[in-house]
Amino acid sequence: MPFLSRRLRAALLATASATLVAATLPAPVPLGIGDPLFPHLGNPGYDVLAYDIGLDYRGSNSEPLEAVTTIDARTTGPLDRINLDFTRGTVHSVSVNGLRADFAVEDEDLIVETPGRLPAGVPLRITVRHTSDPQGERDSGGWVQTADGLAMANQADAGHRVFPSNDHPADKAYFTFRVTAPEDKTVVANGVRTGRTRHGERTTWTYRTEHPMATELAQVSIGTSTVVRRTGPHGLPVRDVVPAADRKRLEPWLKKTPGQLEWMEKQVGRYPFENYGVLIADTETGFELETQTLSLFERRLFTDGGFPEWYVDSVMVHEMAHQWFGDSVSPRTWSDLWLNEGHASWYEARYAAEHGDRPLESRMRDAYARSDGWRAEGGPPARPDAPAPGEKISLFRPVVYDGSALVLYALRQEIGHTAFDRLERLWVRKHRDSNAATADFITLASLVAGRDLTTFFDGWLYGTTTPPMPGHPDWHSTAPAGGKPA
Repeated sequence: MPFLSRRLRAALLATASATLVAATLPAPVPLGIGDPLFPHLGNPGYDVLAYDIGLDYRGSNSEPLEAVTTIDARTTGPLDRINLDFTRGTVHSVSVNGLRADFAVEDEDLIVETPGRLPAGVPLRITVRHTSDPQGERDSGGWVQTADGLAMANQADAGHRVFPSNDHPADKAYFTFRVTAPEDKTVVANGVRTGRTRHGERTTWTYRTEHPMATELAQVSIGTSTVVRRTGPHGLPVRDVVPAADRKRLEPWLKKTPGQLEWMEKQVGRYPFENYGVLIADTETGFELETQTLSLFERRLFTDGGFPEWYVDSVMVHEMAHQWFGDSVSPRTWSDLWLNEGHASWYEARYAAEHGDRPLESRMRDAYARSDGWRAEGGPPARPDAPAPGEKISLFRPVVYDGSALVLYALRQEIGHTAFDRLERLWVRKHRDSNAATADFITLASLVAGRDLTTFFDGWLYGTTTPPMPGHPDWHSTAPAGGKPA
């Protein structure tokens, strides 16, 4: 139980009066922090410091896992109830600071009664015993069923389909995973392995992160896997998790990671986490994902032979670049997504230009021609339209990828290569292990450039049409005037 001073204990006891019992409170309702794109995601009134997630995998990737999630938090304002994001599981019990608590489930919120009105500054330990169900709509995120086990794909709002949480990137926290599985399975998770204990024919694996992490970046892989280890720049541990049968076949790709890390460090500075690697899963998701320290890739990207080498390399760099842009520096709201995907697409394009003979200017000129159409389809880069109901993945549109990399290209054209490179390094250093918003980027860019860039960014980030490209007056949009592209 978190330490409580005598004065605070007395205050809590005093607030647990008859006038504040559950019977007199309004009916429990879902809450949110008011994100423009996901208004019911996240919860007000507390800050999560750490998650400890215990999972029990019995060998079937279609059966619910028994789980215990413990959340250490601190109240940031008065609370009558604690709302957690959680769905796709059964809640057995909840306790708050060691005391059993009543709870209700409404929509995708788990609503927990407190022993009275809690003031700001109170430490909380919330323990939820629950199941975690890997079955559900395939495109809704959360657990991903693989040929030999499970992995996670929690972006953008699917972490709470696996474990109770404050499921918004604005509330980053440290994570511990304790996963028990049959002895023939290998378990790998974000961070560093700190324990491995056998219990007869079962093994418990423990991992801890050394840096705070957003819930959407959590990763646990359970499967018949091989962990391949090597060393990256300045002794960085590199660990790749691959299907055991594909170990030799995948080596030509795996051995590229140290060199790609070196290239990224030359662009933006030292890698921000404790280790890195790729998780290659035998599944079909339709995407790759930058889960922190362990990027998720579909096996077919590397094995079906239909993708050019330069393309696979650049996709690997895209997810790696996210470790700086999106993972270490996380968005404050989901409308700031362009800062994640625009930067990852920018370094993907740069790497393809330098290593795959895919000229950057040609790619940016093509993006410029399409940009007005992308904005008409999905909104401008920093004010994207909300995803369609039931289609959350539709938030990830061309305008936040190459449409946003185009913004960075325009910025480099506007302020020069030297200032741009300095800005990129300052950005990831200044906001490491924290959250940042579009306004923060504009402020820092203006500081580095030595002039106010607000008007420049207003057009490029919020305009319904794409501004003229600095240095390229001959570039034009091919989208139909005033409408969506055909």
